[in-house]
Amino acid sequence: MSKKEFRLEDEHKYNRSGPVRWIISHAVRYPFFPLAVILAAISNNWFFSYRQVLIGQAFDLITSAGWEMQALLAVALGVLGLAVGQGLTGLARNFAIEFLAQRVERDTRDELYVSLLGKSQTFHSKQRIGDIMARATNDVRQLNLMFSPGVMLIFDSLMAIVVPVILIGQLDWRLLLTPLIFVVLWAVTVADYNRRLKPVSIAQREQFGEMNAGLAEAVAGIEVIKANARERYEWKHFSEDARKFRDHFVEQGEIQARYLPMLMFILSRAGGFLHALWLWRGGNISLGQVVAFIGLMGALRFPTFISIFSFNLVQLGIAGAERILSLINTETELDENETGVSRPIGGEVVFEHVSFSYNGNRVLDDVSFTARPGQTVAIVGQTGSGKTTLTQLINRIFDADSGRVLVDGVDVREWSLESLRSQISTIEQDVFLFSRTLGENIAFGCGDVDQQAIETAAREAQAHDFITSFSDGYDTDVGERGVTLSGGQRQRIAIARAFLTDPRILILDDSTSAIDSATEDQIQRAMRRISQGRPDAPRTTFIITHRLSQIRWADRILVLRRGKLVDQGTHEELMARSEDYRRIFGRYD
Repeated sequence: MSKKEFRLEDEHKYNRSGPVRWIISHAVRYPFFPLAVILAAISNNWFFSYRQVLIGQAFDLITSAGWEMQALLAVALGVLGLAVGQGLTGLARNFAIEFLAQRVERDTRDELYVSLLGKSQTFHSKQRIGDIMARATNDVRQLNLMFSPGVMLIFDSLMAIVVPVILIGQLDWRLLLTPLIFVVLWAVTVADYNRRLKPVSIAQREQFGEMNAGLAEAVAGIEVIKANARERYEWKHFSEDARKFRDHFVEQGEIQARYLPMLMFILSRAGGFLHALWLWRGGNISLGQVVAFIGLMGALRFPTFISIFSFNLVQLGIAGAERILSLINTETELDENETGVSRPIGGEVVFEHVSFSYNGNRVLDDVSFTARPGQTVAIVGQTGSGKTTLTQLINRIFDADSGRVLVDGVDVREWSLESLRSQISTIEQDVFLFSRTLGENIAFGCGDVDQQAIETAAREAQAHDFITSFSDGYDTDVGERGVTLSGGQRQRIAIARAFLTDPRILILDDSTSAIDSATEDQIQRAMRRISQGRPDAPRTTFIITHRLSQIRWADRILVLRRGKLVDQGTHEELMARSEDYRRIFGRYD
């Protein structure tokens, strides 16, 4: 089983060995629909093609001596019945393929989303959001179009070749010469058409992802673009991406303009007509058979014409499937360890000779320390010394390369990931809020929680007053990433969220940088009050900050330099013996 940080209990197992097999494994989940499409397509084309045979019989009937109106009426009713049958089977075919296409699209989107939720932070940090969005929306939608109308038209067109050829053989086997030659020429030219079209289809999907990623980055960074007056540069960059995307469509059009199957059809139909007349002149077939033969040869025009874009839809669908599958199949470093340790956390955190590297660069080197339950541990050091990375090893955003990180004496890799992370709360400087109400953002980490609990957490985080100043209060919608709030307001919402989840381990990564000192002091007193109010389950707190008041307040201070733990102790101990700490403390001061 591949590693995942999250998976559904009833997650369906698909064949992910290749894009085509993966698509088929999605389709066979609903065997009734493909079967209905096959039967309906065969029946539909038989009804249409046999009408040509009846028309030929009617022609023979009216050109013969002593023909009767009753016989002609029977043929006419037969043609009418076949037309009705063709309409009903066409409706059934379209209904079945559309249902199949919609369900494949839905299942694919679900599968991709669950897969993205299960990927590690290392994976997500290397991705471009715009490209992921292009795959999750446009490429997934392309799978729908691949089935309906793509696959449906291809199978329908194959039946539109097979059925008429069989009926032509039943008319007279000598009439098969031209249709069989055409089938061979059609297969060769369509294969060549697909060979030339495939790389263009793949390039189209890739360039669309590139263009979408650039657009997403520009919109996300619009403040930086405007602040640096780089609108013209970004416009040129996007225009270049759009031009490349357009060029792929032009190249596709050039390939389609040299579409040879239609030329083969025209030549074959003309040749077949001459051959049929030659047989009629020789007395080998009737004039009605000539008429039926021409009608059946005309039926071959549909599969010839429709393949110019139906195969392109399939190529685009396969190209999109390959892009989606490349995301799903990307291995992640961590696993949810569903059967691992799952119990309430006491709060002890131990690092035993922990080292960690990121992209080949050593970030932490042989770090060892112990944080007792209920202690507050401050982490200080110069920028890039590994402070944030150290805390990310506790909740397994990353795993240590060597050494062990223990929570309550258990290696974090032996914990159930859900149990571990649900009891650890991290508040970072760059707080992320969802495009939901303020109340929903505070309650995000909890299941069912009442309004009173939300308001209590907001009061402890000094957020209640500014929330109630809005006309809609806790029902106020915030913009994407909380852009309608100030930095300090976003941080207080995140702190309220942490108070509500009541974590056993709390990590504050410069989380009060945008909050004034007086408000920060009130929040700190609330944290101490909550911890003291539950001596049976104390909270262990890790803080990364430049605020001297928080550093002084800590029970233990870790001093990092270039990924190494150079000293640890209380403020007084470090001021007395650590030159690194005095230098850092002096800079903060």
